Amino acid sequence: MRRFASLKFLMAGIAAAMALRSEPLLACAACYGKSDSPLAAGMNAGIFSLLAVVGLVLGGFAAFGIYLVKRAASVAAARAAAQPALEAAQKI
Repeated sequence: MRRFASLKFLMAGIAAAMALRSEPLLACAACYGKSDSPLAAGMNAGIFSLLAVVGLVLGGFAAFGIYLVKRAASVAAARAAAQPALEAAQKI
């Protein structure tokens, strides 16, 4: 238990030392505003490909939902069509 307390104190000290560093941070070309760099083009391509994947997955869920609705409607129609025949068979 004592070891974890000293480890926690050491990690907090390292985090504080890193937070108080005085070196300036440099942004990449995409974040800095250079929109014609290859890095920015690659980032945009990645964003659009992930957007396409999300759209395809959501489209698949929607298609499956439509399939289930159509299937339920066809089963209900088949039951409604078979109902008079079942009633006639029960009277016999």
